[in-house]
Amino acid sequence: MIYRLSRLVVALLASTTMLSAMADEVQVAVAVNFTAPIQAIATDFEKDTGHKLVASFGATGQFYTQIKNGAPFDVFLSADDTTPEKLEKEGDTVKGTRFTYAVGTLALWSVKEGYVDAKGEVLMKNQYQHLAIANPKAALYGLAATQVLVKQGLTDNVKDKIVEGQNITQAYQFVSPGNAELGFVALSQIYKYGKVTSGSAWIVPAEMHEPIKQDAVILNREKNNVVAKALVAYLKGPTSAPFIRSYGYQL
Repeated sequence: MIYRLSRLVVALLASTTMLSAMADEVQVAVAVNFTAPIQAIATDFEKDTGHKLVASFGATGQFYTQIKNGAPFDVFLSADDTTPEKLEKEGDTVKGTRFTYAVGTLALWSVKEGYVDAKGEVLMKNQYQHLAIANPKAALYGLAATQVLVKQGLTDNVKDKIVEGQNITQAYQFVSPGNAELGFVALSQIYKYGKVTSGSAWIVPAEMHEPIKQDAVILNREKNNVVAKALVAYLKGPTSAPFIRSYGYQL
């Protein structure tokens, strides 16, 4: 009996050791606008696969520079589709792994309740002092904002009111304390489970600007990184989709 128990303990220990050896970490550079979804996804990814997702959050342009300088990331989740494509052309990614993991939604937002109407007519009334947007040359959300202004014929009217952030996070930071009455932000920054979580907002119709495609890619640091491939497959799968949609992204 003691012999059988000893064999069982040894077998269990061996099994635990094997599982521990199989589990690993994946280092992921994540566009800051995707912070909430990836944190939710990371919990289930670890539970379902045994692998740990270690995320670093920041601006896409900064990540590009870090990756070119050898930063130890396995997967890059960009805020656009152009930066991963550029890295791909420069030979810094695993060929054939680039894909669009989410399509962003633009929102006109104010921290004030009831300030922004459901159709965004507050923008046309032009009775505000400051309008925050992301840098249109560096961020797709900023470019989309300028396209909306052009479509509505407001470019000249608001040019002296625009407060430009380096990225969509900085645009949000201008609006959240009330320094700018209005701002074009990523819907994911103010939205969860089907509703705007604070202030008031106009969810900009997708046809008013070019698609805000956010691409992911496996980086060359570890071409045979099984965990990186497992994460990409997980992001494409049915478990991640509800989390991505719940923060206002499209697939």
